[in-house]
Amino acid sequence: MSASVQATTQAPSPEDARVRLVLRVLTAAAFVVILNETLMLNALPPLMAAFGVDAGAGQWLTTGFMLTMAVVIPMTGWLLKRLSIRSAFLLAMSVFIVGTATAAFAPTFSVLLVGRVIQASGTAVMMPLLMTTIMTMVPPERRGSVMGNLTLAISVAPAMGPPVSGLILQLAGWRWLFLLVLPIAAAMLVGGGRLLRGSEPGREARLDVPSALLTAIGFGGLVYGLSALGEGAPGPVGPGTSLTVGVIALAVFAWRQLRLARRDEALVFLDLRALQVTRYAVPLALMCLAFMALIGAMLLLPILLQEVRGFSTLASGLMLMPGGLAMGLLGPTVGRLYDRFGPRPLVVPGGIGLATGMTGMALLATQVPWWGLVGLHVLVSLSLAFIFTPCFTAGLGALPNRLYSHGSAMLGTGQQVAAAAGTALVVTVMETRAHQLGVGGLGEVESLSGGIGAGLVVATAITVGVLVLALFVRAPLPERADDPDERRDQGHDTAGGAGTAYPEPVA
Repeated sequence: MSASVQATTQAPSPEDARVRLVLRVLTAAAFVVILNETLMLNALPPLMAAFGVDAGAGQWLTTGFMLTMAVVIPMTGWLLKRLSIRSAFLLAMSVFIVGTATAAFAPTFSVLLVGRVIQASGTAVMMPLLMTTIMTMVPPERRGSVMGNLTLAISVAPAMGPPVSGLILQLAGWRWLFLLVLPIAAAMLVGGGRLLRGSEPGREARLDVPSALLTAIGFGGLVYGLSALGEGAPGPVGPGTSLTVGVIALAVFAWRQLRLARRDEALVFLDLRALQVTRYAVPLALMCLAFMALIGAMLLLPILLQEVRGFSTLASGLMLMPGGLAMGLLGPTVGRLYDRFGPRPLVVPGGIGLATGMTGMALLATQVPWWGLVGLHVLVSLSLAFIFTPCFTAGLGALPNRLYSHGSAMLGTGQQVAAAAGTALVVTVMETRAHQLGVGGLGEVESLSGGIGAGLVVATAITVGVLVLALFVRAPLPERADDPDERRDQGHDTAGGAGTAYPEPVA
């Protein structure tokens, strides 16, 4: 450790205090914008009644949000090069506020949907911006602790969406889901804008328009197809056609990025060479699988509690709250443990706990008392805290400085695609199994209960993949400032933090 780092550790300077304040404001802003992704889960019934739409149209308030995120996030790699941190933050929060205001005062369902799309456009920029800021400002030896605090935004915010919306809907109308967020977002905009003055200016970066179109078609087609598959209805475009077009577009996009990397690196839109870093690629895959299991469980549990167990919207939301709070409270502790022990001693127990909790839900969700189901949900949430923080820190820490924005963009896009895939998978399994049981003579509630159980079994199977990948998660290699930067492009693992790298022997 250098003398400057030791001095910083022993006596924080005013600049360190400013960095910490900046990160707290950015994390709080990220929490606010990410919370809105799942805020609609409990609000769909009153919104459907208010606007006279069916469930197929109503679910697009959530699906449209995910679809927009999947399309916009890949563009953040270029955007964060082009703009300073302050400019990117002001842009993201301003767009989010416009979307929130549009949704709050929407006279029709179509306007509400447009507001959600605008909200998602701002949200898509926040997470890559926050991660890039952390990897740029925070030294490697403190990233675990900082990422532990970030868990509050990346993990707890989606988990808190249903209980928060349930509480608001119990006390006020659906418009307050957006009206309460507006002043908070405005305060974040003003505070963050002041704190980020003097941030490093952006640099000239060209946008490769064909790459942008290919990502929009590819990721958009993939998320739309998976969501339509989960709905069980073809919609304006069949899920098979959408998935095929999406896969082809992504294949062409990957070919173009690799070609541009060899010919004109300045035009690279999303640098796929980050996937050649195995210490990044493994946590990325693990995070996507864990997010699939999380979203699948979050979708099924409110249906189970309300439609099968007979709890109210507020009660079901409150029953899911302890898990979200437990995940957030444990995040900083997990971050400190990461700084001390590294990722694998945390991720492996987390994978075991996740598989155990999901297995308990799949086998006992319809039988155990409500407090038993809450306990299983808390176990799953605590286990995810041991997975998310180490994977974010180790994965992004393994990349060189110039790939931080690309790595965080791929992580965010992967989460949205995983969320759509998890939703489609568990809904399809639930509806198929419930239909089979209904044809066999069971009542509506019993059939739905059996369908939910089948969906939870599939989500449990996904956690097996999480556990296997956890065995291969490794800490970033130590920094080596004396190695040539050009080795970063040779497909070897890279060092975290300083933007320098060296090849790792092949096992």
